[in-house]
Amino acid sequence: MPSKRNVELLAALKESLQAAQGSFFLVNYQGLSAQEIYALRRGLKEKGARLFVAKNTLIRLALKELGLPELDGLQGPSALVFYQDPVAAAKALQEFAKKNPKGIPEAKGGLLQGQLLSAKDVVALAELPTMDELRAELLGVLQAPMAELLGVMGGVARELVGILEAYAEKKAA
Repeated sequence: MPSKRNVELLAALKESLQAAQGSFFLVNYQGLSAQEIYALRRGLKEKGARLFVAKNTLIRLALKELGLPELDGLQGPSALVFYQDPVAAAKALQEFAKKNPKGIPEAKGGLLQGQLLSAKDVVALAELPTMDELRAELLGVLQAPMAELLGVMGGVARELVGILEAYAEKKAA
C-alpha cells in the first residue's frame, strides 16, 4: 500500500507534468548541498523554471500514467526541471553547473513537446539564443527595411532643400 506522502507527490508530479505539457529536463543533482539546491531553485525561478525533486519510481509511474515516453536517465537521484522557455532553463542549468566545481547539476535528458531529448540535446539548447533574444533579432530584421525607406525619403527631402537653397542663392546673385 503506497504511503499518503507518495500518493500526494505522485498527484503533484502528474499535475506539474500536465501543466508543462510533458516538457521537462531530467537532471542529476547528487552532490549539491541544501544551500546550493536553494540557489539552483532561485536561479531557475528567475528564468521561469522550477525544480521538482522526486523518486525515480514516482517519475516512472507518472510518465506511464500520462502516456509519456520513459526516459533512459532514470538512475540515481533525479529531479525534473519544468520550464516556460526551454532555452532559458537549459542556460540556467549550464551556468549553475559551470560555477559549481563538481559540474552539477548534470542534464540526463528530457522531453520537449513529447520529443525525447538526450543530455547532449539539453546542452545544445543552452547554446541557442533565448526567446527574448530571438524576438529582438526579429524586430531588428523587421525594422531594417522601414529604417532604410525613411533614410531614402529623408535623402530626397534633403536634396530638395539643397536644390531650393542653390536656386535662392543663384537668384540672389
